[in-house]
Amino acid sequence: MPYSFIRDVQKPKIEFNTQREWFGETENGLLQYAQQFKKENVSIMVKPHLWLRKGGFTGNLKPTSEENWQLLEKSYKDYMLTYAKVAQKINAEILCIGTELEKFVMHRPEYWLSLINDIRKVYSGKLTYAANWDEYKRITFWHQLDFIGIDAYFPLSTKKTPTISELETGWKSHKAEIVKLQKKYKKSILFTEYGYRSIDYNAKEPWQSNRVEGQVNLKAQSNALQAIHNQFWQEDWFAGGFIWKWFHEHDNVGGKDNNRFTPQNKPAEKLLKDLYSQ
Repeated sequence: MPYSFIRDVQKPKIEFNTQREWFGETENGLLQYAQQFKKENVSIMVKPHLWLRKGGFTGNLKPTSEENWQLLEKSYKDYMLTYAKVAQKINAEILCIGTELEKFVMHRPEYWLSLINDIRKVYSGKLTYAANWDEYKRITFWHQLDFIGIDAYFPLSTKKTPTISELETGWKSHKAEIVKLQKKYKKSILFTEYGYRSIDYNAKEPWQSNRVEGQVNLKAQSNALQAIHNQFWQEDWFAGGFIWKWFHEHDNVGGKDNNRFTPQNKPAEKLLKDLYSQ
């Protein structure tokens, strides 16, 4: 996940590959770690993320003048083509062309079609876009991509520790809408992100990550991961998913007292290992 950032949304120029970023979120970091992943036979999706330095949700990014739209579009193109070329160089299997940028996508559809065309000139792998769970039905360029990408933080239950069965019931209406879109475009569905915190009420608003407080609930995390697997992994139109979130210093993260998204050193880690091995 190579990151970029906008210092001020009033002047939305995207900056990337700076000295102020974590090494792993830069071009050189991606090149270095990709070599190690390939040695371990790990496939790669390059998924650039945009960060708004003064806070705010990227889905609401919408310049207020044509001049600023042009600034955003030019800098975003530079950002994406940089990583499209890197993705080609490291033979990444998938490139994600954007993450949760709803208003940018909705208001400038011709730009995105042009961008996809430019990316395909320098990158020969598969393309997707990571649409937020409440955005994916409104994307107009799925026909130009290889996968329908969804960040799958759908609300499923308001219970403190919902059972697997209750969570699967919560999936029914969402899954029906996903199937409808899949049939329309005849593209495989890819969960570009999925995951649950190990916390009480984790399926009520699964996207919530800004509040650390909350009672640790390891069972709720495992149940939610089992339910999403039960509902999707055996479908022939489902391409799989990328768990949020995994850290490289494995022994120093997660654990039974951690209420964050990572499954590391929790019962959820063993569960995922068992599920993926199937």
